[in-house]
Amino acid sequence: MKILGIETSCDETGVAIYDSERGLLADILFSQVKTHAKYGGVVPELASRDHIRKVGSLMEDALEKADLDVKALDGIAYTAGPGLAGALLVGAGFARSLAWALDVPSLAINHMEGHLLASMLDGREGLEMPFLALLVSGGHTLLVHARSLGEYEILGESLDDAVGEAFDKVSKMLGLGYPGGPIVEALAKEGDSSAFTFPRPMINRPGLDFSFSGLKTHVMTTITNLRDIELNRADICRAFSDSVVDVLSVKCRRAIEQTGVRKLVVAGGVSANKAIKRRLESVCQDLASEVFFPSMQFTTDNGAMIAFAGYCRMVAGESDTLEDQVKARWPLSEMSPPMP
Repeated sequence: MKILGIETSCDETGVAIYDSERGLLADILFSQVKTHAKYGGVVPELASRDHIRKVGSLMEDALEKADLDVKALDGIAYTAGPGLAGALLVGAGFARSLAWALDVPSLAINHMEGHLLASMLDGREGLEMPFLALLVSGGHTLLVHARSLGEYEILGESLDDAVGEAFDKVSKMLGLGYPGGPIVEALAKEGDSSAFTFPRPMINRPGLDFSFSGLKTHVMTTITNLRDIELNRADICRAFSDSVVDVLSVKCRRAIEQTGVRKLVVAGGVSANKAIKRRLESVCQDLASEVFFPSMQFTTDNGAMIAFAGYCRMVAGESDTLEDQVKARWPLSEMSPPMP
């Protein structure tokens, strides 16, 4: 079974082809970071226009790389949500039209399920459900108990800003640019860990929910009270990073202890942060648990995770219905297992 995956949920156009026998045959990605950087964040209309311009040519590139004719495809999976409505419509319209023309099934995929399954693309030994998943990106912060494909229990989520969004906003406050995650992470390495002490939101409350809005406000207050921000940028990044790392590690430790599940998958763009990786590896070692991270190419939005998720569901016989629509908001908890 050869599945084409199309990802257009936000500011990256991803197209990939997954083969059930040979694995990932092609994975092509076009990033719009340069387009949106001058605005300090994603401009939805510009994102949609870029998807329209790129999705067709990226598909041709993927087919060429995989050495396949388009008629060899057995199905087409596409991101239907969550994400920017206009951007999602581009991928959905392209995917469903192509599937109709080829007389093959198409299938709407939840973007967060794609991230959740991304670590399985590498064929990691021992990685199979059930497991816990920490999904951390620009738009989401979730702790999930993945019992089986489509059977997901949300253990905790952010009550306000997602962790990746907080990184972007702190970077903007400091005049560092967009996207903020890699920039703040790099500068934090140069900072003095004792210069500032920022709060660790919600770690002393029961439960597994997150909140980063108050931490963001604390950063702004600190910046406002400084005489020379130039001298303190690295120290602020370090204090902010240390706070985020502590919060994520405390919540993951608590989730492992409460559920007894000894496998943790960490996925999404923020999973590439090395400080977070090191801390979660340490936590899992302490708890005699395993932690899995996707390869770097699968941390950000990509077509490969959508193609793989599509394969996992199509092999069980799933396909679109006439009622399927894109969903700018599509909670992972609304997913269901494939029909037997």
